[in-house]
Amino acid sequence: MLPFIAAFILGLTKAGFKGLGFFVVVLLAIIYDAKASTGILMPLLILADIMAITYYKKHVHWDVLWKLLPVIVIGILIGVIVGDSIPIDIFKNLMATIILISGISMFVLDKIDIKDISDNKIFSWTIGLATGFTTMVGNLAGGFANLYFLTLKVPKNIFIGTSAWLFFFVNLIKLPFHVFVWGTVNTSSFQTSLNLAPSLIIGFLCGIYLVKFIPNGIFRKYIIVVTIIGAILILCK
Repeated sequence: MLPFIAAFILGLTKAGFKGLGFFVVVLLAIIYDAKASTGILMPLLILADIMAITYYKKHVHWDVLWKLLPVIVIGILIGVIVGDSIPIDIFKNLMATIILISGISMFVLDKIDIKDISDNKIFSWTIGLATGFTTMVGNLAGGFANLYFLTLKVPKNIFIGTSAWLFFFVNLIKLPFHVFVWGTVNTSSFQTSLNLAPSLIIGFLCGIYLVKFIPNGIFRKYIIVVTIIGAILILCK
């Protein structure tokens, strides 16, 4: 039952309920070991990304993608090379602390016009490297990406659509490393992913329906709160 719940939550996440990805990672890691769960998750992520970019295809800020994507690729490569040598507990605690501090800062500064932060090269490079590295090593990239998109203060559909395209490209880049370097995506893991796909699709359709009823202002506050909660749960895990 837990794997199907995880797939359903992933569908909700990709449909617009950002910040729930942490629960997917935790649930799959409970059932499978941490490394194997990443291989099961990869095809599901790509399937969910395809559905998201299809639905939100008109809601994309391409300039944001081209700004972040090259730096994210560098972060992914660093993660591939050094990821296995970093103690996972230290890594998770460090990343969760950074996300928590950043999330609280966003909460405090929410009423201030901070859009210009996204144009700062140091800020965008830091977010890009952290997103690439954490998505490869610990599937914690959502928190960093959410923080960046929050600084843009864009409507929820632009937020969802742009992040959907970003992670579609990111997951396609990650896939060969999971297949040929780490061996986490294989025939057995792919069969498990196929079995979970229907739950993912149902979750996505439910998410698409529900997210329509969330006003832009509430959506922004939801992202901040869920990001903070996710960071706290990572620290407590």
